[in-house]
Amino acid sequence: MSVPAPRLVIAAPASGAGKTTVATGLMAALARRGLAVSPHKVGPDYIDPGYHALATGRPGRNLDPWLVGEELVVPLFLHGAAGSGIAVIEGVMGLYDGAGSGEFASTAHVARLLDAPVVLVVDAARQSRSVAALVHGFASYDTRLRFGGVILNRVGSQRHENLLREALTESGVPVLGAIRRSDAVAVPSRHLGLVTAAEHGSGAAGAMDAAEALVAGSCDLDALVRLARTAPPLPGGPWNPDLAVRTAAPAGSSAARAGAPPAGPGASTAVRGVPDLRGVPHAPDGIRIAVAGGRAFTFGYTEQAELLAAAGAELAVFDPLTDEDLPEGSRGVVIGGGFPEVYADELSANEPLRRRIAAFGGPIAAECAGLLYLARSLDGRPMCGVVGAEAGMTGRLTLGYRDAVAVRDSVLTREGERYRGHEFHRTAVEPAPDRPLFRWRGGADGFADGRVTASYLHLHWAGHPHLAARFAAECARPGDRAAARRVG
Repeated sequence: MSVPAPRLVIAAPASGAGKTTVATGLMAALARRGLAVSPHKVGPDYIDPGYHALATGRPGRNLDPWLVGEELVVPLFLHGAAGSGIAVIEGVMGLYDGAGSGEFASTAHVARLLDAPVVLVVDAARQSRSVAALVHGFASYDTRLRFGGVILNRVGSQRHENLLREALTESGVPVLGAIRRSDAVAVPSRHLGLVTAAEHGSGAAGAMDAAEALVAGSCDLDALVRLARTAPPLPGGPWNPDLAVRTAAPAGSSAARAGAPPAGPGASTAVRGVPDLRGVPHAPDGIRIAVAGGRAFTFGYTEQAELLAAAGAELAVFDPLTDEDLPEGSRGVVIGGGFPEVYADELSANEPLRRRIAAFGGPIAAECAGLLYLARSLDGRPMCGVVGAEAGMTGRLTLGYRDAVAVRDSVLTREGERYRGHEFHRTAVEPAPDRPLFRWRGGADGFADGRVTASYLHLHWAGHPHLAARFAAECARPGDRAAARRVG
């Protein structure tokens, strides 16, 4: 079986060239034309997909061979792109920059897996004829790539554009757009990158409109659509969360070693700034799981929600900034990533919810921001106290992929299982756990008591679908839901 899926990868020679502006503006411009646009992002980034969702009205999805495995990239893509007329995939960093010193999980790697045409966004400021040498180098470096053309960004004038186009005409690389310098699309940033779309509010919509106008007025949309349609049909079928849960085998298990079928993808949306939940098939009599959302908790892979629903859960979103109780009937709590350090005063002021979570006796799965919220305090403000540690901002950025081993059983893990995840934070917790949940080369991380997990490690559950099955089963277990839990 093969599936038609018109698609483009928007890449760049390096970070800062403007590929987010171009990719998001292109998504919005094509959507305004009436195309159903499927947005994707290479790598573990969780800010850009929020803007992608705003531009297209569809959930932004990540494609990351490191987190889910090469074999899932095409199925996950086809799952997300189902029902769309075109897919736009925004790259990460420079075209050939991958995990560590290699090319694995780079934009080029994902483009090859998807057999997708690549459009290179080049920051043309302060150069003219040299642009041809730069583009020639990127186009010829890996002849396995479908190099489709270039979009020139930050062009200074009509004369500057003419010089750039003349140089690139000689190189034989099509120019698909030339964008003038503009401050209208600027999005505010902070210690971990851009302000998220959910937090930026009306400003995000304004930046989106500006990016759309910039791309629509400067790029050849017809040529870009034609290029996307040259992508060949992809083999196989879309990922399916129900099948993924049924056939899940954890890394390191006998079933995985025996070659059990890899997990595969589903569809969903964003409610109050959290993983997209619209369209997720809730079980009519499912176990209710509360999912943290709002401005402080904006990050979670859409597939996590889909897998939990496939495992029989009914998902209910709550906002720790404003809601004073968990959703009625909650049997478990998931608290994903975000920026609680920015909202520490408001989170601390919501004492009723903090006390409710501290007294909650059901399973809790927390990642990064969730770990900070479950700590005793965050930058001196009282938090939930589920984790016996103090959290605070530091001047050091902790960033990178992690190849982790679970060192004990928990609500999610079993000792000895291997997990590939990602860290991204400028905070620390003290004291460090004396019985961590995960270990990796040079590091240890996480708190757990068997029913509560709190860790800095971000996991993409599509790569580990057994996590959803385990968590839902744990939530369904009878037990004392009123007993307070504290770990660490």
